[in-house]
Amino acid sequence: MEYAEYRRHDATGLAALVAGGEVGPGELLETAIARTEAVNGRVNAVVRPMYEAARARAGTELSGPFAGVPFLIKDLLQDYAGEPTGSGCAALRDGPPAERSSEPVRRWLSSGLVVFGKTNTPEFGIKGVTEPRAYGPTRNPWDTTRTSGGSSGGSAAAVAAGIVPVAGGNDGGGSLRIPAACCGLFALKPGRGLVPCGPLQAEYLHGAATDGVISRTVRDSARMLDVLTELPDPGGPFEAARPELPYVQGALRAPGRLRVGFSTRSPIGTEVHPEAVAAVESAARLLSGLGHEVEEAETGVDGRQLAEDFLDMWYGQVAFTLDHTRRETGAKANAFELDTRLLAAAGRATRAHHSFGSHQRWNTHTRALADFHRRYDLLLTPTLARPPVGTGELDTPSWMQAGSRALLALGVAGKLARTKLWRDVIVENLAATPYTQLANITGRPAMSVPLHRTEDGLPLGVQFVGPWGSETTLLALATTLEAASPWAELEPPL
Repeated sequence: MEYAEYRRHDATGLAALVAGGEVGPGELLETAIARTEAVNGRVNAVVRPMYEAARARAGTELSGPFAGVPFLIKDLLQDYAGEPTGSGCAALRDGPPAERSSEPVRRWLSSGLVVFGKTNTPEFGIKGVTEPRAYGPTRNPWDTTRTSGGSSGGSAAAVAAGIVPVAGGNDGGGSLRIPAACCGLFALKPGRGLVPCGPLQAEYLHGAATDGVISRTVRDSARMLDVLTELPDPGGPFEAARPELPYVQGALRAPGRLRVGFSTRSPIGTEVHPEAVAAVESAARLLSGLGHEVEEAETGVDGRQLAEDFLDMWYGQVAFTLDHTRRETGAKANAFELDTRLLAAAGRATRAHHSFGSHQRWNTHTRALADFHRRYDLLLTPTLARPPVGTGELDTPSWMQAGSRALLALGVAGKLARTKLWRDVIVENLAATPYTQLANITGRPAMSVPLHRTEDGLPLGVQFVGPWGSETTLLALATTLEAASPWAELEPPL
């Protein structure tokens, strides 16, 4: 199949071609591999090719809604039996192969997808940009001097560059929505507990994180959500409610007249770029034109406190992951990136009662958002507070790196991490992405929709956050927005 024909179809369309006998899985796979080889040197999206395993699989009898469609998974948490999971980390790059596939990967394989590689991610997924020391930066196909976002930046770049129409990712603080917004794509973060993540974990980050996909079309994301949620996980902590209709059918229903409250104010009080404001204002006008009730509103959530509570959880996760990796691999501390070691030091310095208190406040934030959703069906915000930043722009300054190394060597970095100065600096580091953590802490579904382009032609998505169980409403609204402002055929000038 020629690339132009391949790019013209989404995953649902490619699956229909395979089902109709118009093209075989092997032919689709070779087209995807050829596209990878043509553009990956410029975007660095795929860091672990799995071509031979994929070719063997494409030659077998495949069944399911995506039978024969090429697919990429993220090289973080998405274990594939027989392949290492590098997690963007030098110490794990050539680690032992996974003994079994994680539950999302198993379900994707059961749907007939042909996985032919794993995508780039920041070390342990801890940043909103994908620039790991182990693999190098992933670049935005719309402007290769800019970031593709993170932490599912490799997957977003692969979809935007036409390697695949949809790719796997996960989201613990915006890691599906941020790269989707950077790369002009659609992403839905499902609500807490809906997508199983076993068998090695019951839930990620106390339920704040979940697996999902980044796609060009809404229908692909809806059908993928059906695949990921078809059955409950018997070993999971609880079973989330599922809709009466499959998501792919619910997405085609009219969403009704929705009450949408919007805000462009940064919840942590930092600057918001005029393009981000324009993106929301344009989306608000589009919604009004479609018959929805739209007005400016405040959530009532203490955004600064939510950011601190999110970071307390983040510190602890990084500390545990780094220490666990060192035990498993025997790696020395300097095998990990400086920022990772600093966050781990902060996690080790956090006392149990402080961490418990932070987690208790998740309830406060969740109830405040629930009060908002009694008045409004959806919350509309920017996904990003500014257009995609330049590659390397968010690197820790060299003077700060030198000071941080000294503090780590003296063993006092953890004490500094408990000071107000440190907390202010770290919270300010969320200035580019202050909107996305709300949906993770509260466990609510949220989506980024690619409705805006900057004056320079860069994508800039807007975010919708819904109440508990509103995935179908979000997908239905996204379908109408996609029809009103089509984005899937837009292609970066690689």
